[in-house]
Amino acid sequence: MHKVHMRGRSRNYSVGKIICLGRNYVEHARELGNPVPQEPVIFLKPATSIIRCGERIVIPPYSSECHHEVEMAVLIGSYGRNIEKDKARELIAGYAVALDMTLRDVQNRLKKQGLPWEIAKGFDTSCPLSDFTPRDKVTTPERLGIRLSVNGTLRQEGNTDQMILEPAEIIAHVSKIFTLEEGDIILTGTPAGVGPVQSGDHLRAEIDQLGSLEVSVR
Repeated sequence: MHKVHMRGRSRNYSVGKIICLGRNYVEHARELGNPVPQEPVIFLKPATSIIRCGERIVIPPYSSECHHEVEMAVLIGSYGRNIEKDKARELIAGYAVALDMTLRDVQNRLKKQGLPWEIAKGFDTSCPLSDFTPRDKVTTPERLGIRLSVNGTLRQEGNTDQMILEPAEIIAHVSKIFTLEEGDIILTGTPAGVGPVQSGDHLRAEIDQLGSLEVSVR
């Protein structure tokens, strides 16, 4: 069973489902030629997609175009169903730095065919994840600088205030579809600047107040 750690706390959380938002930053939707969605675009990753800081991303042999997407992750700390926005923050245990690694060529091919594209998003090692920072240590989760560099060159830079839906709104929406349980993780979308990585690349992702995440590509 996969577990995640909370900084400064003795306990770990067993990971449940990983719920991801697509196109939650306007400029990212536009850079891929996608319309800005009228409602959240949601997909899932399995817990087996998680790797930790210092580990390696392995690009599957069925893809030749793997892209980085830096995101803020939200850890759910308690049960919730049909949660209202003003109560949503009570479910949050903490926040982390995450990467949503995406096989862009596979995703585009499957989208054109009208087929699901989980194999482009949920493959093993597709969800690098830092330790979580407790909710009470993060003063402004809706206004945090977010950056990603590849081999020391800045690729993505944005702010969580550019989200279409901020975390409380995401939780309120998602909880009307999926029951949320302790250990569930929500990835909140990526700012513009996504691009390809290849074997030997070193990635460093940072979010203000949450620290950093460093992984490499095998």
